[in-house]
Formats: sequence, structure tokens, C-alpha cells
Amino acid sequence: MSNNIRLAAYPGMIILRSIFRNCILSYFKLTFVLVLLLLANFGCKGRKSASPTPDIQINEKYWVRVLLLNNVEQCSIKVDSNFSIKDEANLQNNKSAKSDFNPLKESVIVKIVDGKINIADRNFSESQVIVLPDNPYVFSVNDKSYRGKVRFIENPDSNSFDVINIVPLESYIAGVAGAEMPDYWEPEALKCQVIAARTYCMFTKKRFGDKRTWDLNKTAANQVYLGMDAESRSVWKAVNETTGIVLTCKQADGKEDIFPAYYSSACGGHTEDSQNVFGDSYEPLKGVPCEYCKDVAKKEIFFWPDVEYEKADIISRLINRYPGLSRLEEIKEISVEEQSDYGEFSRMTRIKLTGSNGKSETLRAEDFRLTIDSTGSIIRSTTCKIKTTDTTFSFVDGRGWGHSVGMCQCGVQGMARQGKYAEEILSHYYPGSKYHKIDYTK
Repeated sequence: MSNNIRLAAYPGMIILRSIFRNCILSYFKLTFVLVLLLLANFGCKGRKSASPTPDIQINEKYWVRVLLLNNVEQCSIKVDSNFSIKDEANLQNNKSAKSDFNPLKESVIVKIVDGKINIADRNFSESQVIVLPDNPYVFSVNDKSYRGKVRFIENPDSNSFDVINIVPLESYIAGVAGAEMPDYWEPEALKCQVIAARTYCMFTKKRFGDKRTWDLNKTAANQVYLGMDAESRSVWKAVNETTGIVLTCKQADGKEDIFPAYYSSACGGHTEDSQNVFGDSYEPLKGVPCEYCKDVAKKEIFFWPDVEYEKADIISRLINRYPGLSRLEEIKEISVEEQSDYGEFSRMTRIKLTGSNGKSETLRAEDFRLTIDSTGSIIRSTTCKIKTTDTTFSFVDGRGWGHSVGMCQCGVQGMARQGKYAEEILSHYYPGSKYHKIDYTK
């Protein structure tokens, strides 16, 4: 019996097959639409968007100078828009641009030639030049995209230079928030991150900016800044909804002002007094309990694995970092001088080093930790114990990640999951702090 005859014998099958085929097609169409929506909202995230840089006309005192590269012999630059280059003399005299350039669709090399800054084989006579892109005010250095403008400053050795991104404050914060916290975390958590990062930025700029050619480093030495790579819709939403908001507290002189709003990944159950870690004292930087980070941080972050070092390796690193320790002759013992006790765990705050001649020195535990492990990713915190053998030092029973001063990022996410708002969360981690909105018109 042929297929046609068989189908004719069962006309209901034709209808069923048609319905089934239409259902399958509808399912795939719906799935395709959903995938497109997900890609639009999550996959692309607006990264490296050519959208105009906001607040480009803002007062220069609210721009941030970020050290992207230091002591380099060359780098690459690309600018997709028309741009100008000013040298040091024109900058000081506020003269018009020295040269106008068409877009650089391909990267060109910046280097030192005959003791001068050279861009695309063109020498500039001054020791620093600045590249000013036109709208959308975006450029790339070493294939990483940033907003604002970029300055190249020749170093005294005439063989190397520094690269500094000069960027409006809110664009800088967008480049930090998405680097320091996952952009898919709760909106209120992202707002906390934005406000803390903005406060820390403005404090550091005010305290150190006048003493150097840049305000903040792009690394964790200050706070991580990835430029446009860190941007996303959710990050910009948090930035825009908190524009200009910083935290303040009463200072020693009785005046209300900003403070260094430190933060770290996971405190392990209790944040630490800044006095014990960084040596500064602000009321909002007193340690507070944190019952939230344990439910957010991954187990290997909340409880980090034991680490063992050869004694000779640790002693060498300590002496290299602190040459004065050589007066101890040979460091024989490393012990805890001071610690903060929090019931089920304690955090080392000061370390005692004892030499073969009986002399001793002490170091802040955080300085000791980062001397042994400059990355901070192996000995992840000072919330641990030290064990010793004849040839090794071990760091065991570790918990938490980072210095644990101020805001606990995993704790912030935990509180946000419980429905807490940013102001309430920040009040917990920075007790006594107040909101203050920067007036960008002044």
C-alpha cells in the first residue's frame, strides 16, 4: 500500500501532523526570540559601546586621572573619531589644538624616539602630550577601550613614559563598579558598590592627587578599573540612579567630609577596624558583624585552602621589602603579636618577627600578608593561623578574602537578596556615615 493510500485511509493523521508541525515551528520561533532577548540584555551588555561619554563638559575638578601604564617603552593607541593632540605648552596656555587628525581605524604605536614622545612616527617636542578624541570621546590603549582623553608623560630617564586616562567621574565609576562586582548581582548591591567606589575615588584624589601626575592606579592597589570593558546596562543604571552620591562622616576637626570607603570581597563573618589594618581611624570604618557573606561567597573563597612556604622564601621576601629587618640577623620565629577575636575565629592584626640574636620587630599583619603574597590571592586574608616546622611556615584555617575593612561585597549581595536597600546596607557596613550629593555645577 502506497503512502498516499495509507494517509487517505487515515485523514486524522494529516491534521495531527499539521498541528504537530506548527507547534514545533512555533516553539523554535519562540525560542529564537527569547535567545535574542537574552543576548540583548545579558550577552552584549553594552560593552565597548560607542555611545557618547556622559558629562564630558563637567568641571575638570570632577575628572579623574587614572594611571593605565607606567614606565613603558611603547604602547598602541586607536581613536575611531577625529581627534586633536595638544602638547604641554598648549595645555598650560589653553591654546587651540596643535594638530587635527582623522580617525585611527587601526592601532598606531606610541614610543620614545630621540628622547621625545612619538605618535605614529611623529615626534612631539614637549615632555607630555594629550590626545583629545571628538564625540563619542572614546579611545583604545593596547586594545582596551576607555572614555575621555589620554595623556602621555615622558619619564626623567627619557626612555619610558606613563599613560594616564583622564575621564569624567561617573564614567570612571562605571569602569570600576563592573570590574569590582559582578554586574548581574542585585541592583541595590550594585548601587552600594558604586557609592563606595565614588567615595573612595574622591577621597584618594583629594588626598594624593596634588602630589603626583595621577589620582588613582587602575589596579587593586586602589580599585580595579577596566574602562569600557566593565560597563553594562545594569552598571550604568546603578551609576545614573546614584549620580554624585558619596559618603561622609564627622572628621577629627568636627567637620563633615568624605572618608576612604574601603571594601573587600568577603570578610568571613566580621569586618575589621581600619586602625588595625591601615592605621587610619574613621568612625564608619569600625568593625561590624556580618552574617551575610557566608551565604554568597563560594566555599573556596569563604574558607580558603592551607598554604605552605619554605622559611627561606618568606625570610627573603621580608628582607627585600623591609631591609631594616636584617638587624635581626636570621629570622627564627614568626608569631601573632595582636589579633581581633570574634568568637569562632580570630584575625591577626600584628605579627612579631624574632631574630637569632633575640631582637624582634613587629609588622601590621596585612603588610606581612602582602609581602609574602603580593597578589593577595594565595594567602587570602589575615584571618588564619600560622604553623611552623623546622623548614616551613604554613597558613591554615583561613577564611574570607581581602583586608576586611569597610564594606563586605559578598555581604552586600546577601543583604540585597533579603530586600535591603542601598542606604540601609551602607549604614550597616559604614556605621555613622551619611549621604552627600556632589554638586557638579560648582
